[in-house]
Amino acid sequence: MSKPDTLAPWLQTQLAHLLRQRGHAWHLEGPSGLGQYALGLALVQAWLCEAPSEAGACGECRSCHLVDTRAHPDLSVLMPETVALELGWPLSEKAQKDIDDKSRKPSKEIRVDAMRETVGFAQRTSARGRGMAVLVYPAERMNTETANTLLKTLEEPAGDTRLVLACEATHQLLPTVRSRCQSHAMVWPAEADALHWIKQALGAKSPTDDALRTCLRAVGGRPEQALSWLRTGWDPKQWDALPAAMARGDWSLLAKWAPDQQLDVMQKLCHDLMALASQAPPRFFAVDSLPPVAPRWGVLARWSRDLMQAARSVEHPYSAGLMQEAWAARTREVLAPEKRAA
Repeated sequence: MSKPDTLAPWLQTQLAHLLRQRGHAWHLEGPSGLGQYALGLALVQAWLCEAPSEAGACGECRSCHLVDTRAHPDLSVLMPETVALELGWPLSEKAQKDIDDKSRKPSKEIRVDAMRETVGFAQRTSARGRGMAVLVYPAERMNTETANTLLKTLEEPAGDTRLVLACEATHQLLPTVRSRCQSHAMVWPAEADALHWIKQALGAKSPTDDALRTCLRAVGGRPEQALSWLRTGWDPKQWDALPAAMARGDWSLLAKWAPDQQLDVMQKLCHDLMALASQAPPRFFAVDSLPPVAPRWGVLARWSRDLMQAARSVEHPYSAGLMQEAWAARTREVLAPEKRAA
């Protein structure tokens, strides 16, 4: 990602808006899949660019090249180690050595020692004369100690240091952090714009428009997530077949999905059934794919609480097979017609 025209159109519009604003610390907020990382990276790249325009970074200068190669001396990108490895950002020498030596696993939180290094980085003098930039993503992965380490830098950054906190769960961010930033709410793209962008990204591999709409509905309108699903070979034709299969206890369509993805499907199904029970339209599944008579509200409320409880431990090293069996049995119990008629 270098040239601004590689951004989705709705992100490009937001980038141009942010570049017209003043402020040293920005909080990009919104649910996952709306492009917080892409927008945050484009913003810091524009700040460091040697020939920026109103649209963002030039994508051609030495500074832009250094950002693209993850080597800019005036940019600190702070992420959980798992996310950094996924997105191709280098870890510190010590962190990389610890992981290579298998003395510990990559952290899923932003570590406090990494934050301390970033705070020290922010106090240095710019190497290329365009100031210093810090990108934190996803910012909600800072624990209390890590977030508190950042507070003074957020409030009074040294020199010409600017920060972007890209967040996908703002409610998990400390109020003391949020209050020290200017907030920007991520914009939901129109369906037509999202579909056009996904089709362009997939090129000749793009499925039909109906399949794209199904995928976009399945992810709650988040185009980045829809594109990710389609690139991994996800079949939109199977989505609306899931409720009936799960009611039969047939978990085959979900068998290859990771536990957190299976849980996400159950939560979406529970949401849509609760919507139907409230005389509201479903959000994720086609209405004719859902049971014609929704389970009783009390049954759905208990299931929703069970799923929220499961979300707290879904990444723990339990037996995935036993957990899947329990989920399949519980889902069938909720959806089975004979249970609803009782």
